[in-house]
Amino acid sequence: MNAPKPFPLIEISGPPRVRGRQYGEQAASRIGQSVAVYGDQLSSLGLDDAKRTALLGEFEVQIARFDADYLEEMRGIAEGASVSLADIVMINARTEVVSRARMIARQEPLHDDSIEDGCTGAVILPERSASGRLIHGQNWDWRAECVETSVVLRVQREEGPELLTFVEAGGLARSGLNGAGLAITANFLRCERDYRQIGVPLSLIRRKVLEQSHMALAMKVVATTPKSCSNNMMLSSAEGFAIDFECAPDESFALYPSDDIIVHANHWMSDVALAKLQERGIETSPDSLYRAWRVRRRLEASGKRVGVDDLKAAFFDDFASPYSVCRPPRPGFQGDLSATVAMVMMEPALGRLEVAPLPALNQEFGQYHLQEKIAVGV
Repeated sequence: MNAPKPFPLIEISGPPRVRGRQYGEQAASRIGQSVAVYGDQLSSLGLDDAKRTALLGEFEVQIARFDADYLEEMRGIAEGASVSLADIVMINARTEVVSRARMIARQEPLHDDSIEDGCTGAVILPERSASGRLIHGQNWDWRAECVETSVVLRVQREEGPELLTFVEAGGLARSGLNGAGLAITANFLRCERDYRQIGVPLSLIRRKVLEQSHMALAMKVVATTPKSCSNNMMLSSAEGFAIDFECAPDESFALYPSDDIIVHANHWMSDVALAKLQERGIETSPDSLYRAWRVRRRLEASGKRVGVDDLKAAFFDDFASPYSVCRPPRPGFQGDLSATVAMVMMEPALGRLEVAPLPALNQEFGQYHLQEKIAVGV
């Protein structure tokens, strides 16, 4: 693959429809590529235009019920990028849409098994941090081609804190932080309860978190919003708190820091969760069982105080490559090209986000900042 370039920064402001148009116009090329990635996947499942329209219409209704402004922002994105609203809905609900399409096509399993999902995340609390500031980071493992379809989005909202998020172009949020000192990352989980209901798309739950001005409200969003499928969401606050929620579609299980560190990959770790549901993710993410262990071990070896560079080094770990914490581009189980698409590093107290594209091949980080001063404890 060609040497990766830094992810472009897209800056938007104003009411939802206006900032959506700004987003679409600035990221039109990458949005078009995002549409192609997931549109081709729906086509490969044999969905005709009528079934595809009906499927995306279901999610449009669900999004409008959750937050009508999100659908309005998506309309603006579609207008700015000269694509359909359905295309933008597809990007924002791509995990749920593809799995639902598999059910419609009567292909099993319902999950998207065309490529191994991944992600390894970690938070270092201030008490363990070399700088005294909370550090929150993640490796995002997904389709290698998404290195060309992702952006960093800075949103200045009229109705709440400014936010900064690394996201697939056309999406409203993925990993990120906000002006209230909150940060979020998320990673894949799977259990037998998945896709028994249509819930709120995961990406929009993350966006809702980044709109909150208080950690308590952010936790409520993650823990109580109904979902279609399982997901792990790691939340942190610059004030010095972090929590990990292992989420089934209808229930959430909290994990707290151990020795002032949280590390999570793609298997269930809560004893309560494991007593109540079935682990189904190891089939496509067997390396998860040592990735979280490797990162924690590297961090513990860094000593009593852990810095940003120490967390980066842990995420660059190439033990058992190519099934490693830092995954080089390689064929997935179904033949698609899989990779650690990006390493994301955040210091919420500074409003700073760093992102390295394809970190197994590149160790250069682009740096991005909030423009507003961080307001902690609002």
